[in-house]
Amino acid sequence: MTTAEELDQRYGRTRRRRLPWLLAIIAAVIVVAIAAWMTISQSMNSVTSDDLGFEVVDSHEVTVRFQISDAHGKEVTCAVEALDEEFGVVGWKIVEIPKMESHTQQFTTTVPTVSEATTGLVNACWVA
Repeated sequence: MTTAEELDQRYGRTRRRRLPWLLAIIAAVIVVAIAAWMTISQSMNSVTSDDLGFEVVDSHEVTVRFQISDAHGKEVTCAVEALDEEFGVVGWKIVEIPKMESHTQQFTTTVPTVSEATTGLVNACWVA
């Protein structure tokens, strides 16, 4: 044993291993890559909906106008709701929209209600 090795052993100095650090860096890169992929894939499947208006036809029906954006070439499903004056759901309808030909498109749908609605809106839209 050399003098340097004896001194290192006596005073607890050992060669630091680089393998654990290398493994930690590789694991961090993998986690960041997975998070990035999940974010990108989720944003590619996002759909934006905007309410354009509603018309209360009678006490059992409301017509809702809305538009969908960012759905070019995708099939989309939307949940449309009718609410009463206390914001209780009095009617809802699932609207299935075939592949859209343009970036933004407007739609109108009629929602049956169990009592008179005071508003109609799109609750959510998603890629089918």
